[in-house]
Amino acid sequence: MWLPKRGESELRDAAVLVPFLGGGDDISLLLTQRAAHLKHHAGQVSFPGGRCEPDDADAVAAALRETYEEVGIDAAAVTVLGTLAPRGTITGFRVTPVVAWLDELPPLQLQEEEVMAAFDVPLGYLADERNQNFRSRDIGTRRLRMVEWEYSGYRIWGATAMMIHEVLGLLKTRERD
Repeated sequence: MWLPKRGESELRDAAVLVPFLGGGDDISLLLTQRAAHLKHHAGQVSFPGGRCEPDDADAVAAALRETYEEVGIDAAAVTVLGTLAPRGTITGFRVTPVVAWLDELPPLQLQEEEVMAAFDVPLGYLADERNQNFRSRDIGTRRLRMVEWEYSGYRIWGATAMMIHEVLGLLKTRERD
């Protein structure tokens, strides 16, 4: 669990796409900035995604549907690599990160009601420990140390930063093997 606010049974299922772009030394992650007027996570940087709907076959289907709705990337352009374990968030969601690959970024069509911007961050920038800022936050009765990044005027923090940090840890482990 990242930071569940409620009991496990009270969490609402959601899924996000963790889309890697490019190739060689130019690999990056696609992120969005949520619209400022939204009820949940307004103005925050996030991966494309959202709540699982009853018609979604699974978390992968939800992440692909939400990605298409939010930024216009068709599922046919996405190669799903796998999923990470679902994690609870302090806002009451159980989020399943769906790790994916896009050979190239198609032209984006932002759904302006939900997304105000989309941008990519080089994986090398995120992996460079000099760019990682760790901050302590009080969550309920716990004090937690959390990673954040500042990139081109965007603040990457919270559950999104924790997902990125988890992916970076998996990549680092894979490099050692």
